[in-house]
Amino acid sequence: MTFNSTILIHPGLGNSGPAHWQSLWEKQFNLVRIEQQDWDTPVCSNWIETLNSYVQQHDPKNVILVGHSLACTTIAYWAQQYNVNIKGALLVAPSDTEADTYPQGTTGFTPVPLLKLPFKSIVVASSNDYYVTTERARFFADSWGSELINIGDAGHINLAAGYGEWPKGLELLQQLDN
Repeated sequence: MTFNSTILIHPGLGNSGPAHWQSLWEKQFNLVRIEQQDWDTPVCSNWIETLNSYVQQHDPKNVILVGHSLACTTIAYWAQQYNVNIKGALLVAPSDTEADTYPQGTTGFTPVPLLKLPFKSIVVASSNDYYVTTERARFFADSWGSELINIGDAGHINLAAGYGEWPKGLELLQQLDN
């Protein structure tokens, strides 16, 4: 599989380990991982700046962002601040940073931005994600103008939920790449 676009992988809180689907895609397809300075106690403004610096190293109209968890919120904040029209974003398992279930230690990621994103996006959600309810995932997707795909009981769509290899996710990424 080859991509026509520049694919930037953005893990969420704690980064994505070597067997996570994001890491596997990065290695298998030679994709670029956005490396944040602080994965465990992130500050939103720092993450936005880092994300923007990676996007600006490429032709933004040819960039697709692949965000997981907290990265989805970061991408929404980045879009709100910079309004850059990239090719698209695959937003997987967006975390509800306003929920009581969200881990402590992050700064500036609330409230979740509810603007229409200036680019095509797909939100992939699960019906049993500890970090976001189905209703909130739908609300985020609607607010962002994203297509919502609920993949059923898939937990947080991470390695702990059985998502190392994730062929269906690659199919969704290909949809954005065409």
